[in-house]
Amino acid sequence: MTEPIRSCVGCGRKATQSQLLRFVARDGRLVPGTNESGRGAYTCRRLACFERAISRRAFNRTLRQTVRVEQELTSLYT
Repeated sequence: MTEPIRSCVGCGRKATQSQLLRFVARDGRLVPGTNESGRGAYTCRRLACFERAISRRAFNRTLRQTVRVEQELTSLYT
């Protein structure tokens, strides 16, 4: 069976789920959500995609709610 394909909210590139980082909204905050249930937003494993998603408000749009993005999430990309 093939792995699900998802799109990066930063650049729009399609990739398998394992190649992307997943985020979910919890209590109004954006948190990494590999094993979390609910609506998820994915980014490539590049910091540029994460920053672009923030600037385009893509996390808010994809998760269908306003989320606060903590600066320490950038450490997932280094």
